[in-house]
Amino acid sequence: MSPPAALASADGRTLGTVRDSAPGSSVLSAIGFFKLIKAGMLVALGLWALMGRHDDQTHTLAHLAHWTGAFSGRELVQRALARLLSLDVRVLHEVGVASLAYAAIFLVEGIGLLAKRTWAEWLTVGVTASFVPLEIYELGRHATPAKLAALLVNVAIVAYLARRRLDARKRA
Repeated sequence: MSPPAALASADGRTLGTVRDSAPGSSVLSAIGFFKLIKAGMLVALGLWALMGRHDDQTHTLAHLAHWTGAFSGRELVQRALARLLSLDVRVLHEVGVASLAYAAIFLVEGIGLLAKRTWAEWLTVGVTASFVPLEIYELGRHATPAKLAALLVNVAIVAYLARRRLDARKRA
């Protein structure tokens, strides 16, 4: 895929960008939306943690984050979620800041992928691939279907995006 080409008027002003309609752009959009859903869950968790509220929302947010795979394969984070009710305010603020930072990465990835940006594809490859060793470690320690599914989805995302970028480079 080549970068989007800018359309220019006779006086040289930019009119817009030509969007990628190459095969696989719907897969790219699906990955982007998935990243945005994860970001939304992490923003909710981060804001909740920064507010320091202790109620049934903790369990709901933990369940939603687990369901979306936002923390799949990261047993340490899952344990942290399970202990949220017993944390002091300082630790809750640390969890909140970490969740918001992690959400920011997902937001950048998701928005970039939806905009069909090459840099976002490479960023997603790098960030997602960086967690694969941790997911393999966690799967080896305590295998669950959810951890295996998260690992397989992340490996598939990395393989798909890396192949897409390398194929585009060969064509260029």
